[in-house]
Parts: sequence; C-alpha cells; structure tokens
Amino acid sequence: MTLAVWLGFLAASILIAVTPGPGAVISMSTGVRHGYWAALTAILGLQAAILIHLVIVALGLGAVLAASESAFILVKILGAAYLVWLGVQKWRAPAIPIDANLPSVRSKGLFLQGVLVNLTNPKAIIFIAALVPQFVEPAQAQLQQYLLIAATLCATDLAVMSGYALAAVHLGRWLHDPAAIRGQNHFFGGLFIAAGALLAASSRPI
Repeated sequence: MTLAVWLGFLAASILIAVTPGPGAVISMSTGVRHGYWAALTAILGLQAAILIHLVIVALGLGAVLAASESAFILVKILGAAYLVWLGVQKWRAPAIPIDANLPSVRSKGLFLQGVLVNLTNPKAIIFIAALVPQFVEPAQAQLQQYLLIAATLCATDLAVMSGYALAAVHLGRWLHDPAAIRGQNHFFGGLFIAAGALLAASSRPI
C-alpha cells in the first residue's frame, strides 16, 4: 500500500469514525456515568468488533452477508433488539449521583457491550466489506496490508470514541443532582432506542 493510498484510507476512516452512531452513544453514555477509563473498556470492545469484521471480510464471508437478504435481516434484527435492550436498561437505571467512592463497574461487561454493539450492526461489516477491498493492492502481500488497515481503523476509531467519552466525562462532572442524572439516563436511553429503531428500519446499503 502506497502512502497516497494509505492517506486516502485514513481520510475515509476518520469520516467513518466521526459519524455519530451506536459506538458514539455507548462511549458517551459510559463516560458520563462511570468515567473515561470505564468508557475506554467499552471502546476497546468496539475495536475488537472491528477486528472481527476485518477478519470476516478477509475470509470472504462479508460478501455472503452482503448477498444474503435473510442473513442481513437476521443480524439487523439482533442488533436492533440489543440496542433497544441497552436503551431500556439505561432508561430504567437508578439516579445515583456520580461519586468517586462508587464501586467500579465490571470491565468485562462493558467490554462485551462494546463488542456486541459493533458486532451486531450488519451495515458496519458490509460497509467495511465495500470499503476495504478498494484499498488493498492484489499484487502486494495481503497480510501486511490488512494489518495496516486494522491498525488505521482501530487507532482512528479509538481516538474519536475517546473524544466522545471525554466530552461526556466533562459534562458528567456537573451531574450530581439526581434529577439531572435521571434526565441523562433518559437521554442516552432514548438515543440507544432510537439507534435500534433506525437500524431496524434501515434498508440494505447500496
């Protein structure tokens, strides 16, 4: 992969990352409630799902999902249902003020949430399946190119999602009032539910 091709892929990766979606919602939601380091655990889960997507695309299975209407619908329904479930849980969460003395949240749970949010989004894998092959040069070694692509995608997404989380952490410092916390629980819960509804109503990407 030449420098010019990589710069083009980097620009595309940035545009993908900054576009708000379920990943941004979970990053902000976790950051505002539990702080940046907890949000980073969920963000790392998002990156793990991106790596799984890339492996699937590299193995050629992404084309199967893109070509199969039933497979796309099944994964889409599962992803939408999971986002709605997260939204309901967030909406119903108790209005406990943010406090440094609160017990830390379970990192495994947050990591798994991050993985599932990205992994159950069929549009994400189809988008990667459509984007990545355009930047892979067939005449060159495939493994090195996919490793560079993976590093670029994950580093870009990690930086952008961290920005979303840190912005939410800054906002969260002011949320010690139970009424305000209840409001942000409803806000982020509504965002998750809306993201699930949009995913369920979405059509196949062209």
